[in-house]
Amino acid sequence: MSTRVDVEEIQTTKGEKLLALVLAVFLLIGGVWVYVKIDDAARTTSPPDFSYRGTPSEQAAVAELRSAEGKLSRAQVAASNARDNLELRREAYRTALEAHRAEAPRLGAVYDQARKRYAQARRNVVAARVEVAQTRPAAGAAERHIAQVQNGRVHKRELLAFALRLAWVIANLLFGFWLLARLRRRGSRYYPVGMAFVGYAVVLAFVMATDYLTDYFDPLDLGPLVLSIVGIVLTLLAFVALQRYLAKRIPGRRVRRSECPFCGYPVRRNSHCEGCGREVLAACARCSEPRRIGSAHCGACGAA
Repeated sequence: MSTRVDVEEIQTTKGEKLLALVLAVFLLIGGVWVYVKIDDAARTTSPPDFSYRGTPSEQAAVAELRSAEGKLSRAQVAASNARDNLELRREAYRTALEAHRAEAPRLGAVYDQARKRYAQARRNVVAARVEVAQTRPAAGAAERHIAQVQNGRVHKRELLAFALRLAWVIANLLFGFWLLARLRRRGSRYYPVGMAFVGYAVVLAFVMATDYLTDYFDPLDLGPLVLSIVGIVLTLLAFVALQRYLAKRIPGRRVRRSECPFCGYPVRRNSHCEGCGREVLAACARCSEPRRIGSAHCGACGAA
């Protein structure tokens, strides 16, 4: 027999709903703590390895660049000191000339030497820059390769943490929906506990999705998508199971309320529904006495 399913009336008190909410909050605290500790465990199991320094040729290229950069830094410092010395010697020579002092020729010779030293310092800076420019391409390629190898090892650790976290979240979702279905099937008054666990698992999945959406932009971005797909499938399956459960329970509930098992319209003692016109009484298969459709047992003989 097919029926039109109405919205289920969940018979829970305000106290039960409050306790279910409190339980979900404490479950979420513990679940997020485990979620964070999973990353710590992954770091301990597979710590990042930055010991790779490249091949001998790559190390030599990087060393040449560092040496050239050191020469350039020293040449720039020497050029700056030579420029300061040149300015001092120039001012001393100019002052001696304006005052017509006897030491003006000697100060002029010192000034000429300062100009030569400054010119040589500038040539050293140019040469150092050329050397840096020549060694930079090979060193840059070597550094990129070294960084790629090191990041690859770090990526493996992150991938392990991601897999463990995903397994933790999916396990919570599966257990939550299983618990909810089991409590509903048994008609347990602890049904709000199952609702609290499902709510906690969904929020935990949302936490993971938000975490990876804001931190990663590589193939690990599939994590939120996987969580979304799993959550949608589980929720739809639970919804289908709920509708089947309601389709079995609603006719009996309507009979107890003296309603039509097909449309829910009040029928009282009538043999036909005034709402849909369908017959609501049928002969019992055992005693042939009138029996209301949807009732669990016959009122005359007690047959199921």
